[in-house]
Amino acid sequence: APPPGHPQNTIARGGRLGERAGADTQGERAGISVHDALGSAARHFREAGIDQPGLDARLLLGHALGVGQTDLVLRHADPIGARAERLYEDHVRRRLAREPVSRIVGSREFYGRSFQIGPATLDPRPDTETLIDAALALAERRSAGPAARRKWPLRLLDLGTGSGAILLTLLAQWPGATGVGVDISAGALGIAARNAAALGIAERAGFLCSDWDGALKGRFDLIVSNPPYIASAEIGGLDPEVADYDPRPALDGGADGLDAYRALGGAAARWLADGGWLMVEIGHGQADDVATVFAGAGLGCEAPLTDLAGNDRVIAARLGPKAE
Repeated sequence: APPPGHPQNTIARGGRLGERAGADTQGERAGISVHDALGSAARHFREAGIDQPGLDARLLLGHALGVGQTDLVLRHADPIGARAERLYEDHVRRRLAREPVSRIVGSREFYGRSFQIGPATLDPRPDTETLIDAALALAERRSAGPAARRKWPLRLLDLGTGSGAILLTLLAQWPGATGVGVDISAGALGIAARNAAALGIAERAGFLCSDWDGALKGRFDLIVSNPPYIASAEIGGLDPEVADYDPRPALDGGADGLDAYRALGGAAARWLADGGWLMVEIGHGQADDVATVFAGAGLGCEAPLTDLAGNDRVIAARLGPKAE
């Protein structure tokens, strides 16, 4: 337990989140105002060295109150109420323990859509949206021009699907496509299936519990993956939001961080349709090594694509026509 006086024990001066005033409609004491609750939490986040303390405070209070960010501004002088205050205190304590906001509220926005996440899933990162952009650009290129016989792709495979964020985002962007998400975690697949239903695309998304591609059938136009790519010895040095809360199997890429890419190269050679593509997220400094692994599997790589920070983030590899 935190020592006496630690901010996880007393969130603000004068009591829990601050001095109480008034009473709510249920006869309980009302909480402090929205303005003061936000200020108190943001101050503690800042003192703890947490990035974006004000944003985290607003997101957590909005969740505790069940309102959007605009409503928080409009209600800045209103008391938050005793029930919401208790929930907000819990949220603040968890964030001070470095639990990510997305895990506290149970969802993450990704490419403009909300995805449920849980302990069995990776927390989707904005960097992974680079993979979505790359896939959309490739599809536009493949489907354009008089030589294009059909929209591409028709069938997708997401290896290590987790919450389904990559697969389901692409299916939402491509109404004519179907896809399969594979994960070794049954818990992750349950969350992915719920996300598919929430997005209204469950009929076009199938899910398979398997270690990589062990139980697949058929061929796929596009295989995508955000695989584990952190070298095992480096995981302990990651930010606690990642090292302590993301599932280790979704992070651990083996001794050199490349184990998953070896599996993906072999899977692509087995399951890609003629002219199909493999697109994967990569870690910092891995572009050349991943390209070498894929070349060994008979795949030709394009130049890596960069994220908004200018880091190599995505590698696209093409499988040429095969003799059947």
